[in-house]
Amino acid sequence: MKRILVIIPTYNESENILNIIPEVLKFSNADYEFNVLVVDDNSPDGTSEIVENNFSDNVFLLKREKKLGLGTAYCAGFNFAIKNNYDLVFEMDADFSHDPKYLPRFLDKIEDGYDLVVGSRYIDGVSVVNWPISRLILSYSANIYTRIITGLKVKDTTAGFMCYKVSALSQIDLNKVKSNGYSFQIEMKFKFYKKGFKITEIPILFIDRTAGSSKMSRKVVFEAYLMVWKLKWKSIFRQL
Repeated sequence: MKRILVIIPTYNESENILNIIPEVLKFSNADYEFNVLVVDDNSPDGTSEIVENNFSDNVFLLKREKKLGLGTAYCAGFNFAIKNNYDLVFEMDADFSHDPKYLPRFLDKIEDGYDLVVGSRYIDGVSVVNWPISRLILSYSANIYTRIITGLKVKDTTAGFMCYKVSALSQIDLNKVKSNGYSFQIEMKFKFYKKGFKITEIPILFIDRTAGSSKMSRKVVFEAYLMVWKLKWKSIFRQL
């Protein structure tokens, strides 16, 4: 049986967390054991208390003292997965924009021998619902820009719904990962690409959140813009 950890970072996700966790855990079977790690950045709305009071078996909670960002949340989760000998680890949002129904499709690709599987909004046309056209254009353009600068052979470089083999992930120096938001997603894919790991994409339908508030900001966009150049520069001098 393969052990799987699904990392769900949270900040004010009380409207979603109670519903998303059971939808993940239901995929446990004779071949796969699903666990969930909620990494909560001291949500004022009581997200962590909801997790503590409603879940126990196969659900873990990492409570952080303040809002520290998406990148550090995932890195904390990755270290948890490596330390506790999980086979696979997922990145996944709490707001159902990443539908748990796709989890078995990721596993199918992992079984085909891939080290990183990306849930892609752009591998099969454009599969996004509930975004204003301005945000869609920004996202699509950012992906083209990133591919041109970095050489990444991934259509959705900023995707945040992903499955990693822990055996590959453990070869990445997580102490050198300093980015957050979209730039974190780009950085992780680029590191896997430069390591020569096998990466593939599966099509998903991304439906923007209907509960809670978006974490998108100008700071997040600007950080991603700069990150691609930093990654390109570091790769030239083999500093990744």
